[in-house]
Amino acid sequence: MADGPSVKNSFREYAQGVAGGLLFSLPLLYTMEVWAHGVSASPLRLLVGIAATFALLCLYNNFAGIREDHSFAEVLIDSVEEFGIGLALSAAVLFLLGRIGPHTTLSEGFGMIIVQGCTSAIGVSVGTAQLGGDAPERKGEPSLLSQVAIALCGAVLIAANVAPTQEIMLLGVEATPLRILAMLGASLALAAFALGAAAVRGQRDFKGDSALPRLIEGPVVTVAVALVSSGALLWWYGRLGGDGPGAAIAQVVALAVPATLGGSVGRALLQA
Repeated sequence: MADGPSVKNSFREYAQGVAGGLLFSLPLLYTMEVWAHGVSASPLRLLVGIAATFALLCLYNNFAGIREDHSFAEVLIDSVEEFGIGLALSAAVLFLLGRIGPHTTLSEGFGMIIVQGCTSAIGVSVGTAQLGGDAPERKGEPSLLSQVAIALCGAVLIAANVAPTQEIMLLGVEATPLRILAMLGASLALAAFALGAAAVRGQRDFKGDSALPRLIEGPVVTVAVALVSSGALLWWYGRLGGDGPGAAIAQVVALAVPATLGGSVGRALLQA
């Protein structure tokens, strides 16, 4: 968390973090498929989730966190704090809902807390920096890496609430090649519309060294980020095996639609 001049400011930052964690993870905390995944996930899969989440927290805090001038150590400390708050928040809500308690084993309880806490932690990071309007004004042109990092965080936040559901699996099994192409086209259109709206509002768009026009580069990069994040989330939730490569590709493309919305609109809203 950012250094605050008073206890009041520190409390406000923590309150913003808790609000962000609940805002983005509460649907998951009420989702049966996520409870089941927490119980059945292997230790390796849980460790991968922890490592990936911590990397996302570091990226977000480095490029769009509450501090403008920060050291590597400060980014790490902020990320550890936010991860801890996310885990504690998830444990509290799961206990309140009766999902963990004396009737659950230690491994089941830890599994559910970790699975839920990963999304909660990213929400805590976003909430701390953005909900109170305290994010610093960034100077200079943003790098392509920073914009990809913001898009990745937004894509994960939105897509994580849909990825573990049976509906995505059903869409993947039933989708025809034409429907898959239509969903991919819809993702590109969503990204172009959202990034165009951000440009109208005066926010900074994707800028890099590519020769592609920004009108093409922004949507293409955003959809690529959405596809990668969708594939990673579906793998983490164990949704890519059993139905063949065609169904797996269709699931990734179907999940990429909300992921694109999170990556593009989320980038526009979360980083002015």
